[in-house]
Amino acid sequence: MDGKYAINVPAGSNVISFTFVGMQTVTAELNGRAIVDVTMYPDAIALDDVIVVAYGTAKKSSFTGSAATVKSEKISKRTVSNVTKAIEGLVAGVITTSGSGQPGEGASLRIRGYGSINASSSPLYVVDGIPFDGNISSINPNDIENMTVLKDASASALYGARGANGVVMITTKRGSDGKANVSFKGQVGWQSRSLKRYDMVNQKEFVELTYEALKNKYYTQGGYSMDEAKSLAASDMGKTMGGELYNPYKNYSWNSVIDPATGLLMDDAVSAWDEDWMNELTNQKALRQEYLVNVTGGNEQTKYALSLGYLKDQGVLITTLFSRYSARVNVDHNVTKWLSIGLNSSYAFTDSNSSQYSGTQTGNAWYTAQFMAPIYPVYEKNLDGTDVLDENGKRLYDYGMNGRPKASRFNVIGDLYDNEYRTSRDNAGVRTYLMLGGDNEAMGALRGLSFTINFGADLVNRNISSYYNPYHGDGTSTEGSIAKYNTRTFSYTLNQILKYDRRFEKHHVLAQAGHEYYNYGYSYLYAERTKVYPGITELAPAVNVTDNNSYLEAYHIESYFGRLAYDFDDKYYLEGTWRTDGSSRFYKDNRWGQFWSVGASWRISAENFMKNASWINNMSLRASYGSLGNDALDSYYAWQSFYDLTWPNATNPGALVSSLENKNVTWEKKKSWNFGLDALLFNRVLNLSVEHYRSTTDDMLLSFPMPMSTGFTGYNANVGSMTNNGIEMTATVNWLNKKNFRASSTVMFYKNWNKVVKLTDDNTITSGVRVIKVGMPIYTYYITKCAGVDPATGRQLYWAYEKDEEGERIEGSDYITSNETQATNSKYYLDSRDPKFQGSFGSDFQMGPVDFSFLTTFSYGGHIYESLYQSSMEATYGGDTWNKNILRRWQKPGDVTDVPAVMIGSGRLTNVDKWLVDASYFAIKSIQLGYTLPARWTKKANIGALRVFLMGDNIAMFSHLNGMDTQYDFTGGTSWSYAPVRTFSCGIDINF
Repeated sequence: MDGKYAINVPAGSNVISFTFVGMQTVTAELNGRAIVDVTMYPDAIALDDVIVVAYGTAKKSSFTGSAATVKSEKISKRTVSNVTKAIEGLVAGVITTSGSGQPGEGASLRIRGYGSINASSSPLYVVDGIPFDGNISSINPNDIENMTVLKDASASALYGARGANGVVMITTKRGSDGKANVSFKGQVGWQSRSLKRYDMVNQKEFVELTYEALKNKYYTQGGYSMDEAKSLAASDMGKTMGGELYNPYKNYSWNSVIDPATGLLMDDAVSAWDEDWMNELTNQKALRQEYLVNVTGGNEQTKYALSLGYLKDQGVLITTLFSRYSARVNVDHNVTKWLSIGLNSSYAFTDSNSSQYSGTQTGNAWYTAQFMAPIYPVYEKNLDGTDVLDENGKRLYDYGMNGRPKASRFNVIGDLYDNEYRTSRDNAGVRTYLMLGGDNEAMGALRGLSFTINFGADLVNRNISSYYNPYHGDGTSTEGSIAKYNTRTFSYTLNQILKYDRRFEKHHVLAQAGHEYYNYGYSYLYAERTKVYPGITELAPAVNVTDNNSYLEAYHIESYFGRLAYDFDDKYYLEGTWRTDGSSRFYKDNRWGQFWSVGASWRISAENFMKNASWINNMSLRASYGSLGNDALDSYYAWQSFYDLTWPNATNPGALVSSLENKNVTWEKKKSWNFGLDALLFNRVLNLSVEHYRSTTDDMLLSFPMPMSTGFTGYNANVGSMTNNGIEMTATVNWLNKKNFRASSTVMFYKNWNKVVKLTDDNTITSGVRVIKVGMPIYTYYITKCAGVDPATGRQLYWAYEKDEEGERIEGSDYITSNETQATNSKYYLDSRDPKFQGSFGSDFQMGPVDFSFLTTFSYGGHIYESLYQSSMEATYGGDTWNKNILRRWQKPGDVTDVPAVMIGSGRLTNVDKWLVDASYFAIKSIQLGYTLPARWTKKANIGALRVFLMGDNIAMFSHLNGMDTQYDFTGGTSWSYAPVRTFSCGIDINF
């Protein structure tokens, strides 16, 4: 830590090379000197960085696979409670969802496209060398030293089946030589919705639109004259709106508030209220605070790291929150020159209240608040429009029990306070190792030989309490309900690895062999009662036992693996890996899968013929090929018949066969190529990485269809095939790298092409507006096409076509119709969610004591089926409101528009292509500004360094439609879910 070192230089050597992760390599000639001093400068883009790989580390320049590392400095620039949200835009080929805005919730990741259809496409998470089965929100992002994403078969084959969809390797911070270093970080911020709200009509526009929809109903569908239709519409206003109590215009009744001559609200109509449900629902100043203490230190024999963390994250949705208490201890100890041991233990307690922002549409707070018509008040009103007050003078929530046509007996704001959905977790983890041998001269002829035993375990106890009050909301039909869940997840991994790693002059050999056993157990206990005692969130006072259930699940994998690597003269690299996995998910005859990879790398810049190319500092070509497997089905018992024991016959127990066995079901198989070029150019100014990959998934695990007469829809079978092809490019320009002035910018582009190659005998799997069809990308839209609006009638027009005897479309037979049945039977294959390309751009600057950084992400192409927008454009019954775009509607003959006439009970088709919205977006993900106080100031207070900072996270999203979450999921859907949040915060970093 004080910069001193000692080294024994072999006889005849005259050059020393100084390397350190994240620093520029420095070489110095001895020339007889006994003391050599050098200065090293940071180099965030070095090709000779050491990266974490499966069961070890490797120099980036010698690595034959595809991997990318995200360092702690990048992670710390995001204000996230869950580390999965910090990786977006930092690794080419990795796409993420926006994740729920619920505090503590994470994002979903996909590495290089879809790995499977029915089996999981999620990557494997590995923490400090051991696969992780805990809750990812329990990991404090500030404990992480780096995250390495393994993307191809060569990189992840040593993890066998569990690495089929890529691997995210998380390495936590460890101790270092020197006296104890104590640091503190405190951060306080405020949160708000990061998405703009949908543009909805105002109160006046809603009343006028409702009148117009009723008028069009009677005129178009009822056969009445226009005058009769106007009169009937006026008389229906009160019934449609829910009565005079919900009429905000107290100087008019519902049947007279519209001027029949213009169809508009009376000029002198004055509203008694105009309450905003979304404002009432949203915590406008949701506080987020986090405090962290780290202690690191050690000596040549023992190194340690200790961290303590506290996080409290209030939700933007009122009553929601997430809190975390975390602790981690890492100790590494060299017992002798040939024996080392280590222990990494962690504990986290998390507590969250997620309340009711999902479930039924009416009970979903986000849905009801955004879709509630603006005439309906949040608070109960008297007939004269004044507030109804309780005995304490407080306003009462309006639960719609006085005739409101929408969400009767519901007030989602009151429900949030009176209901509860709370989840607490105890997360404990341990990682320990014992290593014999190593690269030590004391080993003599056995130098380079080591034997390591690693053990890791994760335990998660989860407790959920769900309470619905008996008076209003979802609990009214059962007089309230209370449910308790308890789950326990325990897993452990034990491996033994024999390794030989030795360099002989220009030759370097690495051989590795190992055995691993993985055990996973899950238990579930559930109980529910109804007819509750109000306000008591325990089971005992509730009267009726309505449900109770429990079950156990178990899963095991046993594995043998090996690795052989050779390089010559730091120029030519060869590597091969092999692993065999035996999975309990498959029958014993098909249990074992063989997975392997080969890779090669050529360091072109080290060749003699490149010596004159001074502008090339480092350049490597990589190629790899490998085979992986996937057993991650929804069921742990894929090959067995499944019996449902919840079918009693009167008072006698009963069972139902719910799925059929298939003892032949076995691994999905994934084969992948990867080609890469890495270059460090122009005196280390430009770092460029370009990759092309192709992967094919065969024997996909699908449900093979059966005749309905059998009583089953299908059984598990290996029948499908799918390909992913892609390109990735990452370029970092280190355009200023001086001692006190540094600046760099990074741009990433990536594109994935997906195609389904084979399915079951039926070449199409249809789900709503999407299909999985041979020859097309996964989740292609199969949907009715709109052909505009009839200018004469205002009716929606559609494209349709004639079919041949096989039911296939006859080319050139397309025609336009307003007949919904013909249109429904004439669907078209259109675009998918897959974008044309995605990427990110970010920069880091340091100007003396000031540092500044930002990160943006973008996506171009692809479409989203915006069902929420569709709902808000086709509000066909009283109580629902409209999107502002409804103001472009057809109103009279001759109008040319793409929005048909509004009509109560229109019956128009909803699954049409007009609701496919361009998924392109540009997002500002993070901005940070920091200032480090001069050392002459901090030393007086015995402080090593002190930095203050301001930062914003998830700042803005620009897309084709306000309100749309373009990153909601990977399939192109949307939902009334918890919107992502924006955070602005300030903080302080102190090193003592």
